[in-house]
Amino acid sequence: MAMVCLSDFEVYAKKYLPKTTWDFFAAGADDGTTRDENILAYKRIRFRPRVLRDVSVMDIRSKLLGTEISFPVGIAPTGFHQLACPDGEKSTARAAKAMNVCYIASTYSTSSLEEISAAAPSSFQWFQLYIHRNRAVSKQLVQQAEALGFQGLVLTADLPYTGKRRDDVHNGFRLPPHMSLKNLEGAFEVCKMMSLDPSVTWNDIHWLQSLTHLPIIVKGILTKADAELAVRHGVQGIIVSNHGGRQLDGGPATIDALVEVVEAVQGRVEVYLDGGIRKGSDVLKALALGAKCVFIGRPALWGLAYKGEEGLQDVLRILRDEFRLSMALTGKHFAGYFQL
Repeated sequence: MAMVCLSDFEVYAKKYLPKTTWDFFAAGADDGTTRDENILAYKRIRFRPRVLRDVSVMDIRSKLLGTEISFPVGIAPTGFHQLACPDGEKSTARAAKAMNVCYIASTYSTSSLEEISAAAPSSFQWFQLYIHRNRAVSKQLVQQAEALGFQGLVLTADLPYTGKRRDDVHNGFRLPPHMSLKNLEGAFEVCKMMSLDPSVTWNDIHWLQSLTHLPIIVKGILTKADAELAVRHGVQGIIVSNHGGRQLDGGPATIDALVEVVEAVQGRVEVYLDGGIRKGSDVLKALALGAKCVFIGRPALWGLAYKGEEGLQDVLRILRDEFRLSMALTGKHFAGYFQL
């Protein structure tokens, strides 16, 4: 079957991945309402297309904190990529480099930071951080990421505790014995209860700033109040995110929260978005409402499940081509800031 849209990759992944793996990737918290609303919210947004505008030449490039990318889509931090393909995050890194987009590598990768960096040298990579109770481990990861050439630090702020994902509980989900969290190997010897630190506050932004010169991007913001706090604490970027609906069920869809956050920051920091992106037209809607770039999570995993690195490149190409077409059909030729 020809793969012509992201839904085709979803169908393939559901058919061929083991059920426990599919359930883990697909899971939302509790009833999955927020997970589903992330997608449905885009369907309620309508374009106001302009016609008879010269779209013979299209410029879909964008920049993240000054670094140019080929189009305004990146790969969100998700864990356990070896569940989708044997080379795991190494395949993800190579695909991102080939397509010239930003890849945010997860703390919970099944490839180490060194392996990810070596798989795609001189590429555009950020590192996503969970702060654990053992702060020495978090400090080491931040400094290691900077030394390896990662260009940004993404602090996930919406996970003081893991949300309740029912299928994972039913399935007794755990990594297979031959896989491990490579970035945390040895950490469990230092700290027997290696767990997330629920005491993290805004003051810890200053702690991170003392550890690194990397720009800090906070992921998981959904409100005006938290957006203003992020700016006040000196971050360089915000990712509007509800963790793919995997944390708090009943919160807003990210595209619905985007406008509030964009209005709050008043251009003082860059604003990005993840959650629910399934078509190039979704990318355009997010940009029209003020996002600088969007990041895909589950669709990247579907691409890896299909054909590894090549499959993820296919997913990104489809999004790129759909985005370009949507721009042209709405009368836009430049992927800068614009409104519906």
